[in-house]
Amino acid sequence: MVAKKGSRGGAAGEDAGEELSRDPLQAILLADSFATLFRPITLERPKVLLPLVNAPMIEYTLAWLESAGVEEVFVFCCAHSKQVIEYLENSNWLNQPKFSVSTIESYNAMSAGDALRLIYEKNVVHGDFILVTGDTVSNMPLTQALKEHKERKKRDSNAVMTMIIKQSKPSPITHQSRLGTEELFMAIDPKTKELLYYEDKADTSKGTLTLDRTMLLDRSSISLHNDKQDCYIDICSPEVLSLFTDNFDYQHLRRHFVKGLLVDDLMGYKIFTHEIHSSYAARVENYRSYDTISKDIIQRWTYPLVPDIQFLQNSLTKLERRGTYRASDVGLSRSAKMGPFTVIGSRTTIGKHSEVSNSVIGEDCVIGSNVSIDGCYIWNKVNIEDGCRLKHAIVCDGVTMKSGAVLEAGVVLSFKVIIGQNFVVPAYSKVSLLQQPVRQDSDEELEYADNSSGNIEITSVPNTTDVLEELNTEVSDLRIQAASEVGGAGFIWSVGEKGLEEEWRHSVAPISADRLLEIIKSATDELDTSNEESNILPPSGELGIDSDNESDDGRDDHAHFEKEVEATFLRAIHENVEEDHIIIEVNSLRLSYNMASTDCAGALFYAMMKYAVDTPHDSAGELLKITNGVIGKWEKLLKYYLPSLDEEIEVILKFEEMCLESTKEYANLFSQILHLLYDKDILQEDGILRWESEKEQADESDKVFVKKAEKFLQWLKEASEEED
Repeated sequence: MVAKKGSRGGAAGEDAGEELSRDPLQAILLADSFATLFRPITLERPKVLLPLVNAPMIEYTLAWLESAGVEEVFVFCCAHSKQVIEYLENSNWLNQPKFSVSTIESYNAMSAGDALRLIYEKNVVHGDFILVTGDTVSNMPLTQALKEHKERKKRDSNAVMTMIIKQSKPSPITHQSRLGTEELFMAIDPKTKELLYYEDKADTSKGTLTLDRTMLLDRSSISLHNDKQDCYIDICSPEVLSLFTDNFDYQHLRRHFVKGLLVDDLMGYKIFTHEIHSSYAARVENYRSYDTISKDIIQRWTYPLVPDIQFLQNSLTKLERRGTYRASDVGLSRSAKMGPFTVIGSRTTIGKHSEVSNSVIGEDCVIGSNVSIDGCYIWNKVNIEDGCRLKHAIVCDGVTMKSGAVLEAGVVLSFKVIIGQNFVVPAYSKVSLLQQPVRQDSDEELEYADNSSGNIEITSVPNTTDVLEELNTEVSDLRIQAASEVGGAGFIWSVGEKGLEEEWRHSVAPISADRLLEIIKSATDELDTSNEESNILPPSGELGIDSDNESDDGRDDHAHFEKEVEATFLRAIHENVEEDHIIIEVNSLRLSYNMASTDCAGALFYAMMKYAVDTPHDSAGELLKITNGVIGKWEKLLKYYLPSLDEEIEVILKFEEMCLESTKEYANLFSQILHLLYDKDILQEDGILRWESEKEQADESDKVFVKKAEKFLQWLKEASEEED
């Protein structure tokens, strides 16, 4: 931009000069996760090139950075660096106007700290920059967060980093977020948003956290949170790079760097937070977050980064009914069924009477007849023969499943594996043509690209030469050498030292009902023990928290409980969760929030009615029909939480509240729906009449719906008298 001659005053000239001297907004993209959670897949392909809803993960990160105004991106490559560089060279990213993408290659970086030290040595970063990993999906604008960061830096030169966070209440069952990460504890100054404490593996077995009292020396209060998600998007000042260079013990971005700055009293560097609300941001850290983020993309929470938008080079899919996406050249048999929230890529064919739901299928796949696929991620060029069954699994490129083969929940099949005829792969198994490393690694991922040939070096595997020879042979030779542990070709990897516990926590498969029952029983026993032992409460205000808000916190807990129950119910609908599984989750929520059975009944009824009213409809009659269908489908579930008249009355009171506040559209249908609930034996005559009698002494304004149901109530009484 060049200032026009004769422009107004000196201020405009200064602004123009500042614009001319402004450094471009830069980003460092780490194309290596420095972790092993995606093995055995990442032994053969870098994580950032793994498909996420049929597009490499790095595509989402680069598309977001470009849309957010970043002008220059440095992609740091280490594991399989040749593959990453080759992919970028063949993409359109190197030719975008006003968006520069360049690569920095290393063969010996073992951590994010090593990567940032190398980037510092190259002296390519000249101002504030965005630090992000190549497995990040976001649509957040950076303008406000950048503005806050720069303004803070002007006031305080020690403000070197702004961390992006988001609301994300952990599961009360597993104490994990929906992304499969550990429950995160943060302490934040509510006024300045300064981060004071960060712990993602806190020892809360005794129900307590230990915080340094010096946090309160200059502060009237601090906010403690276990309901925040770290988005792993950081706005950094250039000093961050020099801090890594000066401290060689800084390896991990959070465990070492963030925690190191928080406890360092000498230098005084500070980290601040910026919370996003309506935007989306998440990182694919494990198989569970892979599943969750895929579903979010399909359900369009990440818009405009969705399958039918042409931000990808090969996006040919179109959005259809019930959240499904299908390429124009898909070969779908007339008798095949394509369920909701499903994506099918180009040139894929699906045979007769096969069913696919809640799944993503890539390009050039051949799906035979009578195949059942539910909750799976099938990548490219996969051949699944007749009669196979797959549920909550990941199947990589080039896999073949012979007829009748079965994948149980949580299975991962790496590249070009062959599953034999009628073979059943056990739950949570990982199968690869490569043998499992004998010696377990630490967090560092040791899959590096050889700097001369592009071959893969696996330093943790004994007889590395043999592995390299296998990887450089033809696919047919690989299949011959691989053991037939699965009736075809592939090694079944044994479960790690942490056992199945770690597998289901990070799996694409939902937690089994049996395991949920064990967790709930364990949590209940611990709760009973802690209640017996802890009769002394900490003094109010010890952490600067005002005790006047206790009643508000109670209301907040009830509101959060209702939202959690509603989210559980909606997930049950979209993912075809069984009723027993829902009951277990709702019961665990009840324990976590210390709610009564009447609260469960009201919350579940609210979730059902809200789902019905949110379903598109054109008239009151159509809404009544939709409501009838929803209640009819889930009546057994609702009845489970109506063991006595107290719960039935709570449902009617909740319905009154909805008609007055959140869903006023039901107000004119109150009597009809009350009658509907009676006809389906959800509400008993005694419960309805007792509700009416309790309203007799109430104010007239409290009798609105009693009057609306007057004819129905009279009919009930007359029918009762006739029976007598």
